[in-house]
Amino acid sequence: MGGSKEDEAFHPSQVYIQYPRIGSKERAHFIGNMNCIESTSTKTSHRKVTAVVVGAGNRGKNYANYAIQFPDFFDVVAVAEPRRHAREYFQHNHSIETEKCFDGWETLVLQPRLADCAIVATQDQDHVKPTVKLAKIGYHILLEKPMAVTEEDCRTIYEACQEAGVMLAVCHVFRYHPPARKLKELIDSGLIGEVVNINHTEPVGFYHFAHSFVRGNWRNEKSSTFSLLAKCCHDVDLIAFWMGNKKCTKLSSFGSLHHFRKEKKPEGASARCLDCKIETTCPYSAKKIYLDPEPLKPQWPMSVVCDIEDAPEGYLARLTEAVRTGPYGKCVYDTDNDVCDNQVVNFEFSDGATATLTMIAFSQQLCNRKAEVYGTLGQLVWDESKGHKIDHYDFLTRTSQVHHCEQESPLGWGHGGADYHLIKAFVEAVASNDTTLISSGPKISLETHLLTFAAEHSRKSSTIVRPNEDSRWMVQQ
Repeated sequence: MGGSKEDEAFHPSQVYIQYPRIGSKERAHFIGNMNCIESTSTKTSHRKVTAVVVGAGNRGKNYANYAIQFPDFFDVVAVAEPRRHAREYFQHNHSIETEKCFDGWETLVLQPRLADCAIVATQDQDHVKPTVKLAKIGYHILLEKPMAVTEEDCRTIYEACQEAGVMLAVCHVFRYHPPARKLKELIDSGLIGEVVNINHTEPVGFYHFAHSFVRGNWRNEKSSTFSLLAKCCHDVDLIAFWMGNKKCTKLSSFGSLHHFRKEKKPEGASARCLDCKIETTCPYSAKKIYLDPEPLKPQWPMSVVCDIEDAPEGYLARLTEAVRTGPYGKCVYDTDNDVCDNQVVNFEFSDGATATLTMIAFSQQLCNRKAEVYGTLGQLVWDESKGHKIDHYDFLTRTSQVHHCEQESPLGWGHGGADYHLIKAFVEAVASNDTTLISSGPKISLETHLLTFAAEHSRKSSTIVRPNEDSRWMVQQ
């Protein structure tokens, strides 16, 4: 059985909220007193939408928390998860009946449809089978990105949802993110004329990359997938979004595993950080990342290493043991990782506009994306590290202006609040049976996933790819 998605994609700048195990009335009161969202976040009333969660890791918990914050609009009624303690977390926090707590999706899909929708947050390579089965039963699907780890499986999911007539929303959360949407609005207004180039950077973060892509679940392509798909299918999708989903006519990509290799292991380094004599000189030390300062409860990234908060010996002791014996305590130069730690992708679109995507592990910023949009009349810059605003420079007047987002993102949610806007839109879409509320629907999500696969093909084959001329990278109508 596939495990849950222990979140690589959770925005490290956001503290993951662990809600106490309390009853529904007390929970509602607790959330009412939390200053984690703006009071006017949900203004439109709609019927309550019910959900099953498949994969009770950080991502599954993240989206399910919408039911805790808005119990009148959303309710998690079942969970499928092989780890008992993770199932019990959901059972307690969402008041789920015991008979609706399943030890895997295979058992869940033997039941009649239990809810309106399903949140699929298993490991990436385990997306296709549960999603196809759940769609056939009639569940609307919220699917964690990437859709799947092969082109074939992505197409299978797309076709299954189309044939079943159910909604599919892929968790390309930045299509729902207020600053990303504001940037799109300004582009579409003609403020900077015709867009000629977009320069977009995803700074993964030095210890975030070591955690997720060297020691973690996304370290090895055969056991997971390549890093551009796991980390930056978001960003390929964002570029397509800002470009108005124009056809990409040519692309090329370059990248490598530059640093985290056995031959770059420092002299005197041990196989494990807690036994290493030179650990203090290593910025990627597991001791520094997970144990300094000493955590008292699970939060990212420690929650991925160990999320058993109520261990008899205490959380710190259980976490330390996990670092001492598990994969997250290994030397970063001594694992089976093989995915790129730096990659660039170059795009050319049907009107001649171009774009560049840079993914880099070695950055101070952790996932605080930066986009520069160059037009014939001006330029726009969004730097996520500086907040929810867009800087505009006008060529004619030679003046600068700051455009602020009218809609704020709530605190305590992943990806700078974008996760909240995604789940809110999906729940409202299901409640009203209105697919227009979903910005990351099946066709466009498949198209941008195929562009990501095409980019990796270009990197590996050292060729220029023409996606609009090759059926491998096209969505059949």
